[in-house]
Amino acid sequence: MNIINWFEIPVSDLDRAVAFYEPVMQVALRREKMEGAQMAVFPHEETATGGALVKFDHFSPSSQGCIIYLSTQNLPATLERIATAGGECVFGPLVLPKGIGTIALFTDTEGNRVGLHQPEA
Repeated sequence: MNIINWFEIPVSDLDRAVAFYEPVMQVALRREKMEGAQMAVFPHEETATGGALVKFDHFSPSSQGCIIYLSTQNLPATLERIATAGGECVFGPLVLPKGIGTIALFTDTEGNRVGLHQPEA
């Protein structure tokens, strides 16, 4: 069982957020609308954890609170794309003990603090 089944990253400007995350994570996001919310959904298998960027009146981007970690196979390259896209690395990279991998934190163009995790090779 995976304890997390869905995540949402709040955004103020969905177009700007999509323009940031698509090149940074090298994915195409799928746009959807749902009961007053505009969403850009990250690709995922139906049985796997999924998530989306969400513009909704009751959500505000924040650099405080919970942190989600997005998976990457090349942390340095992802951090370079973050800087190019207008984000900023705010912590790390940090190699974790016991073969857990390497992590870093960044702020996106919306002001959210998000994590990256690269598994150990």
